[in-house]
This record gives sequence, C-alpha cells and structure tokens, in this order.
Amino acid sequence: MTARSSTALAAAGHQRTQDTRHRAVEALRRLDAAGEDVTYSGVAHAAGVSRSWLYRQPDLRTEIDRLRSSKTAAITNVPSAQRASTDSLRRRLEATLDEIQRLRAENRQLREQVAKRFGQQRADGVT
Repeated sequence: MTARSSTALAAAGHQRTQDTRHRAVEALRRLDAAGEDVTYSGVAHAAGVSRSWLYRQPDLRTEIDRLRSSKTAAITNVPSAQRASTDSLRRRLEATLDEIQRLRAENRQLREQVAKRFGQQRADGVT
C-alpha cells in the first residue's frame, strides 16, 4: 500500500465517521424537537447507527442521558395541587362506568326499535 492510498483511506474513514456523527446528532435533534422519547434505540434507529456505537460516543451519551432525565423529571414534577386525588380519580371512573352502562342500554333500545321497524316493514311487504 502506498502512502497516497493509505492517506486516502484514512481520509475516507474520517469522513465516514463525521457523516455518522452528523446523522446521529440530527436524529437526536429531530426526536427532541418532535417531543418524542429520546432513547438509545430510538436515536440509533433514526440515525441508522448501532446502539453500541452511540454508547461509545461520550458527548452523545451525555446528551441522550440529559434529554432522558429531563423528560422523566418533567413527568414526575407535577405539583401536588395539580395531581388528581385518589377520590377524584375514583369518582371519574365511576362516572365513566355509569355513562358506559347508560350508552349500552340506549344502544340495546335502539337495536330493538330497528328490529321492530324492519319486522314491520317485512310484514307490510316493503323492501
């Protein structure tokens, strides 16, 4: 191998590494901007790189971990005054179950009316 070819090979390898890093950074930004969960698997899939490669990149690991922890903190840091109490959730559930029961009864009644109407039309010879 000549010096010229080894230099070209090294340059090509360096360019491939830079392209891979660029794809990973862009994927990370896209996921974050879209409000999607930023995970190693998600970034790897979006960038077309392996998770193991991401784990070997300290700066990307730091950013992925930061975005993951900030998302978790945002979810768990809901002030207690804004959290629904157990009693409130129970009442909402009971109201929802009552509404489902009412709607089922209404559907049953409407099905019976439709069946009677079709039966009457059939008896009258209307098609």
